[in-house]
Amino acid sequence: MADHGVTLEQAQRIVDAAVSKSAGDGLLMNVAVVDAGNNLTAFGRMDGAWLGSIEIAIAKAHTARRFDLSTRELGQLSQPGEPLFGIHVLAEGGNVVFAGGIPLKTADGVVAGAVGVSGGTPDQDHDVCAAGVEAFTSG
Repeated sequence: MADHGVTLEQAQRIVDAAVSKSAGDGLLMNVAVVDAGNNLTAFGRMDGAWLGSIEIAIAKAHTARRFDLSTRELGQLSQPGEPLFGIHVLAEGGNVVFAGGIPLKTADGVVAGAVGVSGGTPDQDHDVCAAGVEAFTSG
């Protein structure tokens, strides 16, 4: 693995796996992968995927890397009365606090980047995102 975390080759494999899962589920998604430094490394927009979901997919990947938590977990922690309530407005560009972003961790637990997916419901986004994570961990 390169010093910056996820490599371009790995990132493209993640995008391909997420797109394959999305297509198999009859969904149109945008998929973003960032490296350990939170730099966009790969992006894929399926033909016909919502234009508005481009920024959301990228923001989900950035948020998952910023906190090394899935955006689903962050969403649970940011509800009224929870310890991170209001965190969605604290970062430049905001943080996404609904499902569809997951950190990419190596076998020894080092965060190498994150993947973000947008275009379906939060649960669908999370499932497609998980397929990308699986491509990273199994590759």
